[in-house]
Amino acid sequence: MRIAQLANFIGPSSGGMKTAVHALGNGYAAAGVERLLVVPGPRDTRTATEAGDIVEVRAPRVGGGYRLILEPWRVIEVLEEFAPTSVEVSDKSTLLPVTGWARRRGVSSLLFSHERLDAMLELRTGWTVGIAPPVDLLNRVLARRFDGIVVTSDFARREFQSIASAAGTPVHQVALGVDLDTFRPLAAERPEDGTLRLVHFGRLSREKSPELAVATALSLHRRGVSVQLDVYGDGPQREDLERLAASGPVVFHGHVSDRSTLATAVARADVALSPCPGETFGLAVLEALASGTPVVTANTGGARELVDRSSGDWAAPEPDALGDAVLRVAARPTGLRRAGSRRRAEKFGWDRTVEAMLALHRDLADDRCGLVPESA
Repeated sequence: MRIAQLANFIGPSSGGMKTAVHALGNGYAAAGVERLLVVPGPRDTRTATEAGDIVEVRAPRVGGGYRLILEPWRVIEVLEEFAPTSVEVSDKSTLLPVTGWARRRGVSSLLFSHERLDAMLELRTGWTVGIAPPVDLLNRVLARRFDGIVVTSDFARREFQSIASAAGTPVHQVALGVDLDTFRPLAAERPEDGTLRLVHFGRLSREKSPELAVATALSLHRRGVSVQLDVYGDGPQREDLERLAASGPVVFHGHVSDRSTLATAVARADVALSPCPGETFGLAVLEALASGTPVVTANTGGARELVDRSSGDWAAPEPDALGDAVLRVAARPTGLRRAGSRRRAEKFGWDRTVEAMLALHRDLADDRCGLVPESA
């Protein structure tokens, strides 16, 4: 089997999708699959790694740290040379021409839907009207162009279910995983000092709702709770968040590139805040849970599906309601909530994700074997 992964990444703080694509790629290579990764970059480069070649295709910056491949035919040239048996696309726009090439060559194509467009656009723009029609139109195109669609949660599945069913395109739900070795509980508990320590980590952009985490800490502070929120990450909303926090008990640490350093910081917290109501999955949720840190999240979205009563709590995406959930979690015995969080995360090892994805690629490639490639 030869799998080509195609992705458009944002900048250095783009944790979620980049983590998932690389974890899957490493798993494919470890299983003996030939793997190629194609991503946008500042110039054309090709780097050989133990997990297969990584090809960067020259792509311009389009704002907010994004690079976008605007010449998909150059990706197709790379694919012609690699001759994959299947392609896995983590992009819903500029790489659509690849699906036409794949069908002409008898190559199966799989869309890995990392985000739910309607929820993301609503959070990013603040609009609640007018988003559904264009999103539905794009999703209809995607459902017709790909041989299969992968979603990571039931919340994400609902975006595609009826549209894909009408197109005869299967939708597969595959949960992502977490690095259980890097993210793990501390060997010893930190000394209690009477302060409730909260943590939020991730990209500080509107669609991730980091303002809810800051506002929740401020709500608890106004109630007289001794609290501190440590925020790890950077992004376009950072200055707004710093103004919102003002002189409140919030510390902004910026982007932390070393995963082990971040894991230690997360493990020191009493509760992690991941309150985005439109999160498609929530890798940061799993990373906190793996660190033994319970999570409070919104009562909607994919992140809610990762948390149970032994590993955190949930509430309406409002500061006071989320603050109440934090207090409920903090009232539980420390040992129980940390053990429950770790147990929950252990259900989401990357090995299960890789195994499920390999099975999908294998089945799609088998289905394609008996088909005559479309003429150019």
